[in-house]
Amino acid sequence: MKKIITLLFLPASIAAYAQPKLLTQATVTTKTTIVAPEGDDAIPVTQYNENGDQVTRVIRFGGDGETKTTTWLKNDLTKTFSESDIGRTTVFRDNSKKLTTTIMEIMGKKSGSYATDEDQKEMRKRMDSMMQSRGAQNITIGGVPNIPAVYSVAYIDETKKISNYTCKKALVIGTRSTGSDTTVVWYCPDFKIQNLPSTGGVAAGFGGFMATAGSNGMEDLNGFPMQYERTLRGGRKMTVLVTKLVIDKEIADKEFEIPKDIEIKAMKDMQNGGGPGMQIRIAG
Repeated sequence: MKKIITLLFLPASIAAYAQPKLLTQATVTTKTTIVAPEGDDAIPVTQYNENGDQVTRVIRFGGDGETKTTTWLKNDLTKTFSESDIGRTTVFRDNSKKLTTTIMEIMGKKSGSYATDEDQKEMRKRMDSMMQSRGAQNITIGGVPNIPAVYSVAYIDETKKISNYTCKKALVIGTRSTGSDTTVVWYCPDFKIQNLPSTGGVAAGFGGFMATAGSNGMEDLNGFPMQYERTLRGGRKMTVLVTKLVIDKEIADKEFEIPKDIEIKAMKDMQNGGGPGMQIRIAG
């Protein structure tokens, strides 16, 4: 009888052991690299500074380049700092208040805005409606159509070390009415990070306006993504790699304090044209 009881409890013990630990505090540093195919043309971008002066730069928006991102997380608070050739972005997220505050620095000019999740949903509806009225039915961000996808995960029996963590391989498959796309992911099965399904990627440069944009399938993984690769629009190849992960060091509350030397405005007022701000126009 004793042996039978032991066998009955064995599957439950294995299942409990397989569950990743949920971390409520962590510092994650990532590097996002996007490489455009040979012959890809750069895009001229016209920017207007606070004095109204026009400056044109030749860049690849979402194309060639490297973005370094560091995310600090402590319970319901998150701070993400991203730096690229275009500029710097710091996003503060308070999940308990459903509030996102963004500070952007482009060509030396800083601007700040805040938005609740409801504000972002309403602004997204207006943007979609405006684009559709202009005949742009397939709105895309980073090459992914703005159509909700259904995600599934396929686990592959392969492992490798990333930043001293043993990771496993998986395929995150997103299926839409327009087709499907696959993201190759290496994840650590030992833990997940609260309110942080992934870091880096094309969303890092969009000023926090992705907080309520919906799922990307990463939250379905049985662990935390340490590296992922996917193909973007126009054949661009994106790789996101966690270069450093600290989970055993206390993060001070002051890390999440919003600077007081920058005027923070409501994003919905800025979208309606209220007050001066950075304007960007992409030729063509």
